[in-house]
Amino acid sequence: MHSKVVSMQEAVAAHVRDGDTVVIEGFTHLICFAAGHEIIRQRRRDLTIARLTPDLIYDQMIAAGCARKLVFSWAGNPGAGSLHAFRRAVEKGTPKLEIEEYSHFGMVARMSAGAAGLPFWTMRNYMGTDLPVANPRIRTVTCPYTGEVLATVPALNPDVTVIHAQRADQYGNAQVWGLLGVQKEAAFASKRVIVVVEELVDESVIRADPNRTLIPGMIVDAVVVEPWGCHPSYAQGYYDRDNDFYVAWEDISRDPAKLQEYLEQWVYGVKDRAEYLARQPDLKARLTAKDQYCEGVNYGF
Repeated sequence: MHSKVVSMQEAVAAHVRDGDTVVIEGFTHLICFAAGHEIIRQRRRDLTIARLTPDLIYDQMIAAGCARKLVFSWAGNPGAGSLHAFRRAVEKGTPKLEIEEYSHFGMVARMSAGAAGLPFWTMRNYMGTDLPVANPRIRTVTCPYTGEVLATVPALNPDVTVIHAQRADQYGNAQVWGLLGVQKEAAFASKRVIVVVEELVDESVIRADPNRTLIPGMIVDAVVVEPWGCHPSYAQGYYDRDNDFYVAWEDISRDPAKLQEYLEQWVYGVKDRAEYLARQPDLKARLTAKDQYCEGVNYGF
């Protein structure tokens, strides 16, 4: 096996292409803002961006003109307000943005079908809603065993999925703990996978705690070591969520000029995440996690 470790610039240049369907997963936790910023810096265009709960990073990518289409369930600034770049795109067409909306479980089902190599997934949770009217890709099938009519959603197979994890070895075996989303399903459904980690560890560390390995190296194309790559999201055990930033984003995103100023200063205006951090020396003092270790387990037999 060979090392898959590359820089963020190299990973995005090699694996994220104009016109791709891109997934940056994570559920409030482990959202890779660093990858989204590099996609913006490299000025990718005509992307279909997909995610269960698009939040600030997708708002930024929409404002930067990266996205042609958004495939999603719920969209908003968690606990703080709306995504105003997203709203302007939908309500005013600036910039133009297609949308394709599902429920949360509808997106989980699409990822699961893609990961399993199935053409679609069946479900009950569209009964009594008008989402199938708004989204003609939600269809129905009659169960061959019970005769029940069930909703279906098509498989989602992204071109590239970005997963942020706490640690991985050089081969891409990535370990995650804390709050999970559909990282595993999105990765297995995807044609290419970029794993971004807080810390690169020896293979022996991964082998010593195998149940924590969420993404196996055999499906990973690139490993990027990017400490604080989730900020303003969080990485359990490393740093906390920057709630002040989420609150501030309501005002920034509401004003197109302020949003462009943010992009110029904090995305285009820095060459990488290291420079982004160097400009904010207070982050580590404010947000670094306090140690709280879980007791180990006995894997002997």
